[in-house]
Amino acid sequence: MPYSRRRARESALQILYGIDWVAADVEFAIDDYWAKFAGEKPDGYSEVREHSAELVHGVVRERGQLDERIQAIAQHWKLDRMSVVDRNILRLAGYELLHLGDKVPRNVAINEAVEIAKKFGTEDSGAFINGVLDRLAQDRGSQPADIAAEKAKAAAKKLGAKGARGKAPAVK
Repeated sequence: MPYSRRRARESALQILYGIDWVAADVEFAIDDYWAKFAGEKPDGYSEVREHSAELVHGVVRERGQLDERIQAIAQHWKLDRMSVVDRNILRLAGYELLHLGDKVPRNVAINEAVEIAKKFGTEDSGAFINGVLDRLAQDRGSQPADIAAEKAKAAAKKLGAKGARGKAPAVK
């Protein structure tokens, strides 16, 4: 069974949350999360763990740049005034938008972040996350994953239109 990218993102968020509070060593935080807090091992456990670790390492590595970009967009919200959850969702999705544009379409990164914000954040988190990430995505421009997603969407639409033309009307 394929692994859940959402589960990997949620796990990465929880690890980043812990790092934000404790300033723990990244490898320790990853291992500690999977040993103590992850619960049952999900389907595709090794892939989920690997992908979440990739995301955590990327966010930690690019944190300064991500924080600068987020702060520039969220002008009236200092990073230290944001909730720890919102701040780390923005960093995580910001990393996907700015550094994984060849793998993650902008709409996927934003939609996943909003859904995760609804699950882990406050009642206002989804709208806040959406607004900041939408601006960040506009600034990044079109990326290979965006182009591939648009082509797939157009092909599916075209295929759907062709399929509808050749069908006989339904008889009641």
